[in-house]
Amino acid sequence: MTAGQKNPKVDGFLRKAKAWKAEFEALRAIALDCELTEDVKWMHPCYTHEGKNIVLIHGFKHYCALLFPKGVLLKDPHGILVQQTENVQAARQIRFAGLREIEEQQLIVRAYIDEAVEVEKAGLQVEFKKETDFPVPEELDDKFAEMPQLKSAFEALTPGRQRAYLLHFSQPKQAKTRVSRVEKHIPNILDGKGLND
Repeated sequence: MTAGQKNPKVDGFLRKAKAWKAEFEALRAIALDCELTEDVKWMHPCYTHEGKNIVLIHGFKHYCALLFPKGVLLKDPHGILVQQTENVQAARQIRFAGLREIEEQQLIVRAYIDEAVEVEKAGLQVEFKKETDFPVPEELDDKFAEMPQLKSAFEALTPGRQRAYLLHFSQPKQAKTRVSRVEKHIPNILDGKGLND
């Protein structure tokens, strides 16, 4: 596709949209006006510059959003970028409760998109935490002591798989839930599989 032109895949996405249709159209117009190339990735409209992801359009129950994959690198002078959850390291959202908010913030949104393009042109990269920066839940540590082969199998997993397990095991507030999660995934870890394999 050519920069600034509508992609039929996004037309299809918009036809199927049940909520936020007018808001998606407004965000699409802004992104296309910024001379980005339109596509659908991860089942959402995605806007790129020279093949690099700049921004995606998402819809949620209470808001729609522009998601910047490298949003953590943006300056955010208006304080509008939101970290979706505490475990999201790079991406940031600008959230909108309705069409009027998008119209009122149009110039600000364009400035954030332009900055995201400049981040890509400069080749800036997000420094992600290493899996060693994530704490090992006590319940998993106990299993490692009980089953040395589990620790060896866990350490043989890719860093991304280790990180996914550590986050998954750490989330519950109750110890019994953490224990249950660890127990459930022991066979997968021993088989060298990731959380969602």
